[in-house]
Amino acid sequence: MTQTQPAETIPGPHLTPAAGQPYEYRRAPLVEPDWTRFPGWRHVTRDQWESAQWQRVNCVKNPTQLRAVLGDTVDESFYTDLAADQRALATMSMLVTPQMLNTMVPSAPPTTEAFHADPIRRYMIPVASDRRTDWPSHPYASRDSLHEHDMWVAEGLTHRYPTKVLAELLSTCPQYCGHCTRMDLVGNSTPAVDKLKLTLKPVDRYDAHITYLKAHPGVRDVVVSGGDVANVPWRNLESYLMRLLGIETVRDIRLATKALMGLPQHWLQPDVVEGLERVARTAARRGVNLAIHTHVNHAQSLTPLVARAAQTALDVGVRDVRNQGVLLRGVNDTSADLLDLCFALQGEAGILPYYFYLCDMIPNAEHWRVPVWQAQQLQHDIMGYLPGYATPRMVCDVPFVGKRWVHMLTEYDRERGISYWTKNYRTSIESADLTALEKRYAYYDPIDTLPDTGRQWWHEHRDD
Repeated sequence: MTQTQPAETIPGPHLTPAAGQPYEYRRAPLVEPDWTRFPGWRHVTRDQWESAQWQRVNCVKNPTQLRAVLGDTVDESFYTDLAADQRALATMSMLVTPQMLNTMVPSAPPTTEAFHADPIRRYMIPVASDRRTDWPSHPYASRDSLHEHDMWVAEGLTHRYPTKVLAELLSTCPQYCGHCTRMDLVGNSTPAVDKLKLTLKPVDRYDAHITYLKAHPGVRDVVVSGGDVANVPWRNLESYLMRLLGIETVRDIRLATKALMGLPQHWLQPDVVEGLERVARTAARRGVNLAIHTHVNHAQSLTPLVARAAQTALDVGVRDVRNQGVLLRGVNDTSADLLDLCFALQGEAGILPYYFYLCDMIPNAEHWRVPVWQAQQLQHDIMGYLPGYATPRMVCDVPFVGKRWVHMLTEYDRERGISYWTKNYRTSIESADLTALEKRYAYYDPIDTLPDTGRQWWHEHRDD
């Protein structure tokens, strides 16, 4: 009779009956923080707060406007720190909706320490002291790290995957995230980045997209983005979507909008809701999958207004509302942070946890990025808690390759933080490259996360 061998002991949390689970689920209903806790919003009414127009007009665009909202609850040193970042380091100009600002330090008037440590603040309002001074940027960082502009087949239309395209309708958003992967195009120029510009009139840009898609029946999936589609006048967006729905070979349409979370008031406007219903009904009649993809990085961002916006989209016929977050140091880089967020998304807001991307290799972003091995560990640590269909996948968006599950790497030099990846298709700029599928493509961990020997190697090869 064969004896069963004991399982190999591996590092990690070991449970005893007294220890409980590594993560304990507790339901936490969503709450809309009291915006009147901020001195500058003491007299803002609920009608004003729930108005998309009021939200847009009262966005915070500079340290002076932030000071007017926060008052003296935050020390002057913070505003000086913020101004220093905006002058020299920020790749995105400052633009924060009241809705987003209200989810920072949500339970009390913020102190300087609490506001500085807040996870939403860390990526929406970066300050100079956040950024690394040893390696503010990776040597291989670039302003278009995914080469989306190189793969334009028409202005704003990136054909990267064989059956999918990204349609950038415009270059603005209701709010700007510090870690934006499209920082080369999106938003206003900053002292650190002179932005690219879309040059065609919107109508001509949209015409070029439709012409290309009609001529390429192998494309079945269109991600409609920007910027943020919430900044496209609804009449123009609906017209564009109806034209997509008129192309027989298009079978999936995804609307990319962080505003579902950052400006849910927009998606609750009657004209937008009614228009979305018209689009959703047309999509259903033609057998096209219509979904909304939003971008939530922390559970604090989820409020009853966000849940209302998501549920309204589902009620009018949108098939799915999904979340594509980004793994960010100091924001959501623990399993508890991610599980709290995923349970709030799936259980309270009706939003399906879908992906968490590693932060892309853009300039001045090393303080946000996590290494591949940490993403692999996070994937391991969240398994088994969520329903399988609501367990997000940790992915690395590898330049010239695309989204890859973090466990799909071919080789990994942990000492130097270099992972190597392969792919199974050619992008639109590699149609003549017969070796594209035989190559290995490199991705790089943040240098400060490497062992001493790895950091030393990069110091010695800094100028190679």
